[in-house]
Amino acid sequence: MTRVFSRLSSLLLGTTLALSVATAGDGELQKIMKKRGLTEHDVIRAAKTYLPTGGRDEFVVFSSGGQSGQIMVYGVPSMKILKFIAVFTPEPWQGYGFDEDSKKVLREGNIRGREINWGDTHHPALSEKDGKYDGRWLAINDKANPRIAIIDLKDFETKQIVANPVFKSAHGGAFFTPNSKYIIEACQYAAPFDNNYHPIEEYKETYRGGVTLWNFDSKKGRINKDKSFVLELPPYMQDLSDAGKGASYGWGFTNSFNTEMYTGGIEVGMPPFEAGCSRNDTDFLHVYNWKDLAKLAEDKKNYKMINGIKVIPISVAVAHNDLFLIPEPKSPHGVDVSPDGEYIVVCGKLDTHASVYKWSKIKKLIADKKYVGKDPYGIPILGMKESLHGQVELGLGPLHNQFGKHWKDGEIYTSLYVDSQIVKWNYKDLKVLDKVNVHYNVGHLCSMEGKSADPQGKYIISLNKLAIDRFQNVGPLHPQNHQLIDISGKKMDLLYDMPVPLGEPHQAVAIRASKLHPEVRYAMGTNTKTGKMHKGKTLAGQERIVRDGNKVTVYATLVRSHINPERITVNKGDIVTMYLTNLERAEDETHGFTVDNFDIHASLEPGETTTLKFKADIEGVFPYYCTEFCSALHLEMMGYLMVKDPDKKYVSAQKLQLIKLFNQ
Repeated sequence: MTRVFSRLSSLLLGTTLALSVATAGDGELQKIMKKRGLTEHDVIRAAKTYLPTGGRDEFVVFSSGGQSGQIMVYGVPSMKILKFIAVFTPEPWQGYGFDEDSKKVLREGNIRGREINWGDTHHPALSEKDGKYDGRWLAINDKANPRIAIIDLKDFETKQIVANPVFKSAHGGAFFTPNSKYIIEACQYAAPFDNNYHPIEEYKETYRGGVTLWNFDSKKGRINKDKSFVLELPPYMQDLSDAGKGASYGWGFTNSFNTEMYTGGIEVGMPPFEAGCSRNDTDFLHVYNWKDLAKLAEDKKNYKMINGIKVIPISVAVAHNDLFLIPEPKSPHGVDVSPDGEYIVVCGKLDTHASVYKWSKIKKLIADKKYVGKDPYGIPILGMKESLHGQVELGLGPLHNQFGKHWKDGEIYTSLYVDSQIVKWNYKDLKVLDKVNVHYNVGHLCSMEGKSADPQGKYIISLNKLAIDRFQNVGPLHPQNHQLIDISGKKMDLLYDMPVPLGEPHQAVAIRASKLHPEVRYAMGTNTKTGKMHKGKTLAGQERIVRDGNKVTVYATLVRSHINPERITVNKGDIVTMYLTNLERAEDETHGFTVDNFDIHASLEPGETTTLKFKADIEGVFPYYCTEFCSALHLEMMGYLMVKDPDKKYVSAQKLQLIKLFNQ
């Protein structure tokens, strides 16, 4: 009934708009259409994405920001950008990485004692309950520096960054298990776990891949490193992952490339890496029982401690029947489990087919111990043919999959990188249903809750790698192109192009806006990075300046339209700590704060307290002010930091003026 109603609604919208256009005569709409060269279909598409002033979108999308190290948030169907969430890199507007409290979060991501101030965000994931998005937490990985970050969707701020102590890169994350007990992070480029030098000639013996299962406390929204563990895997290049659900709950699936274990050497006349690591006809899908492995990780005899994290060796996982391999099309990229957990869809970049595996077949092969062999590391291999439900030819360069609202009937969508198309097909009947051209070279795609147990359909977003001629030329570096596609009808319809000018987005996830319940203000004095009361909380009337030797602590407040105190005098060489509290209760009354020339900045939302710290290492007078236009008297919201040299003797200008007058 709902399906019929949706179709009737779309038909009614189209008919009404077409009728309006046809009867407009010399009206304003027809004049605009004629002037801009618009068709009736253009107007209908515009109406489908138009959001009236003050309106709200049905869905919210969280997109990786690629090399920016951030997350981009926008609405669907309007495609209006709402926010950039600061994650792995400093972001000055939000003061992220400039105030002491956010610096602590960034410094959690240090690797081997080194500060890391950029990240390559790839795959955001929403926390789940029974496989359905609950709108509470967001996780994302950093491929370049193997880390996972946790974002609280109560305020859309990063709360935790965890560095992987054994991986050197991690593309295959972040992926929640259905009840958010674990976050899966798969290694990408194999390397020694021990951080020591090992020659490339010892690749097979000392280099390793792996999958990390980060234990997640969904109440606190924090990763518990002590309860997390790594599953050691062969030095194949592990790629993307997905967690089983429903029928396959408790299992994880991670694909790989370079089962050849090729190590390059183009500089010494060897074939280039891309040729050497794609010689085999198939690579391996890793199938592992994370639920059993988690129990094994509770017993010391089942793991090794490497760099402070538990590592379950391949031999232990195999001995307990918790790790298997299945051949898959070579150079695969995406692996996606159906909402009921019965089907696992894999696409190989160098194969024109999508391969659909069936969990019930895999489960039986495991139970019957029907293996076709073992890999060089002793991992049992299940037969590809025996594990498959079937294959279907989609086109050139299939990459990623998203499930539609009618997934029970087999509805699924796949991106075709080489063909620059999105294909709609049936993963049960193995039939292609429709294709639409995109612009250009699509990587990931994002349907509305399409990776959860409850896909919503309606729209799909094509995250294209190239824009070429789609937008105004802004120089050699082009924006990325996110294209919105209507999938509510029998045929897909491309609605909208959105330029993305900040890094290369990879994956995106979408959730119903009704599931998100962010706050509009904080309890007075909140440290927004911990969620607790800030030790520097300062209320009106409590402002003060405290000196302890060469350490000066300023307890300050900000409220329209003044900063208290407005005059601060310190000695050159003093270490100055400023606790700043925004006293506002009104929604959206943010205050910013900076001291000129000292490279510090804070953004304080209503009720927030934060910390700025700096050394007053230069003499002079330095204005400080609110950086966020907050009121009619915004320009007057300022004060002076005066830094004097304690070794100098200063003569009063007023006294000099009096002496001058007296001498006259």
